[in-house]
Amino acid sequence: MAFLRAVQTIVIGHRNPDMDSICSAVGCAELKRLSGWGDVIPARCGPTNPRIDFALHRFGVEPPVLMNDLRPRVGDVMQSHVVSVHEDTPIYDAIQLIDRRRLRGLPVVDDRLRCTGLLNAHKIMHHLFPPREEAGAARTVTASLADIARTVGGQLICGELSTVEEELFLLVGAMRQDSFGPRLAEYRTSGRKVVVFVGDRPHIQQLAIELRAHAIVVTGAHAVEPGVEIAARAAGVTLLSSPTDTATTVLMSRGALRAGRMIETEFLSFTRDTRLAEARHAAADSSAFVFPVINDQGELCGILSKSDFIKEIPRQLILVDHNELEQAVLGADQVPVVEIYDHHRLGGFTSAVPVHFWNNPVGSTSTIVALCFQHAGIAIPWKIAGVLLSGLISDTLNLTSPTTTAADRKIHGELAKIAKVDADAYARELFSVGSPLLTLSADEAINADSKPYTENGFRFVIAQVEELTFAHFPEKRDALLAALEARRNREGLLFASLLVTDITTQTSLLLVRGDERLLSTITFPVAHPPYIWQLDGVVSRKKQLLPYLIECLGRMVP
Repeated sequence: MAFLRAVQTIVIGHRNPDMDSICSAVGCAELKRLSGWGDVIPARCGPTNPRIDFALHRFGVEPPVLMNDLRPRVGDVMQSHVVSVHEDTPIYDAIQLIDRRRLRGLPVVDDRLRCTGLLNAHKIMHHLFPPREEAGAARTVTASLADIARTVGGQLICGELSTVEEELFLLVGAMRQDSFGPRLAEYRTSGRKVVVFVGDRPHIQQLAIELRAHAIVVTGAHAVEPGVEIAARAAGVTLLSSPTDTATTVLMSRGALRAGRMIETEFLSFTRDTRLAEARHAAADSSAFVFPVINDQGELCGILSKSDFIKEIPRQLILVDHNELEQAVLGADQVPVVEIYDHHRLGGFTSAVPVHFWNNPVGSTSTIVALCFQHAGIAIPWKIAGVLLSGLISDTLNLTSPTTTAADRKIHGELAKIAKVDADAYARELFSVGSPLLTLSADEAINADSKPYTENGFRFVIAQVEELTFAHFPEKRDALLAALEARRNREGLLFASLLVTDITTQTSLLLVRGDERLLSTITFPVAHPPYIWQLDGVVSRKKQLLPYLIECLGRMVP
């Protein structure tokens, strides 16, 4: 029966998240939950920093879940309710299970639930219906008497039902007594363990007991005469009763062979974390229809069929604080994006279906999320108000950035009131925590809040750190420049840059390592030659620096 799978909604900001990216993800996820959405989680695709940790802790909020890769995995589409059989299961039962469930393959497991193989239809057909030149093989089956009794639905009359597998020779007592005796004696003399199948023929039953057949199966639900049972007990011959006729009982007894003997041990398997694209490529080259999914302990935890590859991924995204896939979490292009909330330039995002896209030129995405609460008529919880205020303060440098709008100022006051804080005092406290230049290595500093861009075919990155003063800059200057140059070479960029902003004086230092054609177009005063410029009054990467550098690209000599 078909069933609907719950869809998980992940609210996530850009790579190398800053305060606004984290805080808007937290706020937006809470808004969706309060609006009645089901499984919604805030996430991040990068580490937090001491300043972000301080803000979240201040208002009692856990950091968003770290998700660096959202590419679909086997675990997203596999069948968790696995139908399998133990390796000791008779193949008759396994075949019946395949028929009832309409399975295209059946995993076989051991006592520890480890997959030992897949039931091989070719082997089963060869066993049940051997070619004419091997027809004699149809007389034997490697099984236990207990397996035969289970398979044919038989009842023990007397003797022992051994559970030990052994090669049993199947003989039908349908001939005359003077023919049957010599035939059975011959087989017994050759060392074979003979199981005789016979109907209501007491004389054949008695003869089989006298010649010490390994076991006798009386077919057709016929009663066994008391004298036959007494003789069998005395001779130590196992006596069974079958409810079906002789032909059916013999055929079913061939199905007593254990599944472990009919498996393909060389099989393609995956783990839950195998990328779906990799699994699809591997499965395309396989003739198998199903593929076991194995956990870290080697146990069977799922099954993947070729039809599972066309299932929809039970996950969707809401992007906050960015709209360019180049800046998004890995795999965002393989998962449905249903909503976007952002305050940056449009980055060429396209989708197969319409999405809810709120792009507003305000100072922070946290401002947009707060406006969404108001539009939905949902009161902002105290802790969420504090988190959104933190994102707004950080991205607008507490309303001093040129990106600040009247909407930011209004929301700033409303959030401060709900969070019950003095916004200016809290801002000073927030910015005093964790100087990036002091607490981060040079490599971490140029990656902590870094955004990639592509313009006119050129790829470049702009990172930014915010400081209360430039006091820690001189000691980090050379290491920062070296880290930028290394990143530029490693990623094949036109240039790699870092904007170090003093939020107290509203001044920034721009560090750039890149193509000399680009460097020659920068017209700001040189602060600390080489590769460093002083940008008075420039504090916004989005509104001030990025447009300027794009203009420089236009002036660059080919």
